[in-house]
Amino acid sequence: MDILIMVGQLLLGLSILVGVHELGHLLAAKAFGMRVEKFSIGFPPKIAGFKWGETEYSVGAVPLGGFVKISGMIDESMDKEFADKEPQPYEYRSKPAWQRLIVIMGGIIVNVITGIIIFVGLTYWLGEQYYPARLMDNGIVASSLAQEIGLKTGDKIVAVNGKALTRFDDITSRDVLLGSGAYYTVERGGEQLRIDIPNDLIGQLSRKKLGGPFVEPRFLFSVGQVDPKGPAAAAGMQAGDKITAIDQMPIVYFQDVQQALSDKAGKTVNVAISRKNTIDTLQITVTEQGRIGFAADLDRPVETAHFGFWESVPHGATAAFGIIADQIRAFGKIFKRELRAEDSLGGPILMAQMFGATWDWVRFWRITGALSMVLAFMNFLPIPALDGGHVMFILFEMVSGRKPSDKFMGTAQQVGMILLLSLMVFAFYVDIAKIFR
Repeated sequence: MDILIMVGQLLLGLSILVGVHELGHLLAAKAFGMRVEKFSIGFPPKIAGFKWGETEYSVGAVPLGGFVKISGMIDESMDKEFADKEPQPYEYRSKPAWQRLIVIMGGIIVNVITGIIIFVGLTYWLGEQYYPARLMDNGIVASSLAQEIGLKTGDKIVAVNGKALTRFDDITSRDVLLGSGAYYTVERGGEQLRIDIPNDLIGQLSRKKLGGPFVEPRFLFSVGQVDPKGPAAAAGMQAGDKITAIDQMPIVYFQDVQQALSDKAGKTVNVAISRKNTIDTLQITVTEQGRIGFAADLDRPVETAHFGFWESVPHGATAAFGIIADQIRAFGKIFKRELRAEDSLGGPILMAQMFGATWDWVRFWRITGALSMVLAFMNFLPIPALDGGHVMFILFEMVSGRKPSDKFMGTAQQVGMILLLSLMVFAFYVDIAKIFR
């Protein structure tokens, strides 16, 4: 069932994004009097379709893309039958370069607009939720990777790149993961230290299985809901209890409980609890999963910044374009060999995992908005067979006054398709390799 939910969200998200992308091409083409022969969401074989006017609308069985077939244009269909015929007024090739440029850019523009609308809507309806920096009052729990770069459990990160920390999330912001020369300012033992962040931190995070966050706050806690069928309930633990020790190991933070139980699977432990100013000791058998059967009530404040509609527009647009900026910075790291391509790229399996095994509409629209901006960016790359490749050739024509021949365009399209298919195979390989890593 989990897989079906992940796949369902992926297919719905891709269908929306591919649909609006191809619609951008279609509307621009029709606006300039070009004949659109086919509009498809998904690649053949065709599952269903209908014809309206001169255009056949269909849904294909391969849901990893889509296409618009415009008369007189060499595209992924590799149809060149028109090349030996006299150009017709309704054909793509008969139109001025500036009109063809707008038609090619139509899909990219609509994807950008879609991404902005989604992020503006999310900002307006939900605001921006974040963990305030005061979560740092008790210091952090450092993962193994955080310890490798010099952080320690108990450190208090007070600044990132010299700027005072206001939101806990800024510890792993895009400036940290995609920047160069980033550093933390840390309070440790009454002193302030500088911890340099390696330029390939994002790659290391992708490769290593940390079993938890890179860093997280140390949370004060009390016992929340107790599993009525678990060993803690059987021993008499109740909601509101405070655990003070496990096998005489002092417990202050929730992470202390996790550490104390980490090697006690199947064993009985003595759990000291405080309840209404009295201390009691419970004997609890730890499950094979290293748990005793309660949910922690964590001292974890979440703050929300709310915005009016007109305030949401620049905030949402900034969030949307920030994704494109992240893509550019990630490519820069790849070219500088600070990030391996396989750590940055992913295919349909990774995208499905991003959506998750539960249907959360907020998460769905966040991911769909991000993918819309990524799709716009990737399509703008100057690779033949992508929109960016067509843009490159049209700009060459506009500057030089010479139009590339149909033969050249056909060859370029074939080369581009080979590159794209190779990239898809590589993306599937990366996805599968991450599963078995």
